[in-house]
Order: sequence, then C-alpha cells, then structure tokens
Amino acid sequence: MKSTLNQIEDIKNNGYSLDFSNVFNHAFENYKKIALYAGLILLVISIFSFFLGGGILISLYGAEHFNKQFFENLQNEQPAGTTILIYTLAATFVTAITSPFTAGFLKMADCADKDEAFNFSTVFTYYKAPYFSRLFTATLLIGLTGGLISVAFNFIGIRIIDSIFAILISLFTSLTVPLIIFGNLDIIEAIKSSIVIVSKQPVVIALLFIVAAIGSVIGFIGCCIGVVFTIPITYSVKYAIYSAILEIENPDSIDSIGQSDSE
Repeated sequence: MKSTLNQIEDIKNNGYSLDFSNVFNHAFENYKKIALYAGLILLVISIFSFFLGGGILISLYGAEHFNKQFFENLQNEQPAGTTILIYTLAATFVTAITSPFTAGFLKMADCADKDEAFNFSTVFTYYKAPYFSRLFTATLLIGLTGGLISVAFNFIGIRIIDSIFAILISLFTSLTVPLIIFGNLDIIEAIKSSIVIVSKQPVVIALLFIVAAIGSVIGFIGCCIGVVFTIPITYSVKYAIYSAILEIENPDSIDSIGQSDSE
C-alpha cells in the first residue's frame, strides 16, 4: 500500500474521482451503525457539559445575575471588538481541546465500517500522545487563522467577507483531522494535504457537507434532543469522503507513527 504522502502526490498530479451518490450511500449506511451509540454519547456529554458550565457560571456570578433583564441585554447588546476577540480565542481553545473527542467519532465510523467492536472509550482514543498534541495544535492553528480574519473584518465592518472566509477555511481544512489520525501526517502536512485534496473536488465535497449539515438540522426540527442522534452523520460523511479518496493506514500501534516521523 502506498503511503499517504505518496497517495497525495498522485492526487496533486492526477486528481481523483469522487461520486456523490456512492460516498453519501456509504456514509448513510455507516451512519446507521453508529447513530444510536454516538448519539447516546453526545447526549451524556452534552448534559454533563451543560450542568458543568452552568455550575461554573453560577458559582462565579451568582444565580441572581442570570435574570430576564440579563438575557434581554445580552440579546440587544452589540459586542465590542475586544469582546469578540476574547470570545474567538476562548471558542478556538475549546474547539482545539475537544478535537480529539470529535476525532474519536471518526474512529468509531472506521470501526463500524470494518465491522469491528467499538464502545464508549473509542471516542477518547486520541487523548494520548502523539495524537492529542497534533490534533490540538492543528485545530488551534486553523481556528486562530479563521478567528483572526473574522475579527479583522468585524473591526472594519465587512461581515459578509468574514463569513465567506470562515466557510472556505472550514471547507479546505476539513480533512486535516482524518489525515492526522488515519494518514499519520504531522500538523503542517495534514493541513497542506487537506487543502490539496479538497481543491481537486471542492464542489462535490462541499455538497456532501451541506447535505450532512441539513441531515443534522433535522434533529432540531423533530426534537431538540434528537439532534444528538443526527449530528453523527457529519462524522460519517467526513469518514466516507476520506475513505473514498485515500486508503486508511490505521497503524496497529502508536510506535508506528513515531517510526514514520523518524524516517
């Protein structure tokens, strides 16, 4: 089997074909295998995070601070530039620290695709070296790039371009995480390779993610709690896209990653 970098070099030179219906059918079949388990995990984690976050805020400010007037002011208030910057940095850090968790759903999709057993601990697979540092740093770099561009355009009052840049950055770096966990690439190589891969078929890949997003929103329409059972389709689609383009190396041990880095 060719290494991931060799496969990417072929893609750079020759491109690749990606059939929308085949990828989506693969994603949907795989989604049905993980939907219940992944949804229950997301539900538990969401409830835990809600009470933990609420408890921290109440302990810091007091329950009386969060009254009707507070929420009305929050809704009407236009955030200052400094507030936007702080919010962006905080959101980026939270996204980066939870990136190994979301990567775990790709691992779950991989196990389901290969009819291998998976359980609750599967989503925490990548909270260990060297995965954690790579995922955290890559997500932080991407988030900071998008966030600082967003803040800059907010400062000058051009929010439409801000949104366009955010969508494009998200799209072209969308395969960074699977390239790290399945392709054994380092941070910079994973980001660069994601851009190369997506740039060859941006329309098809964008349409697949749009359909996945619509599928996730169905959970809000039916029942707010139901969204945790529809969100996993986004991970299934991302996995299906990756597996349709590249062979998954899936090293047997962490040591094999260290060996590939040293070569």
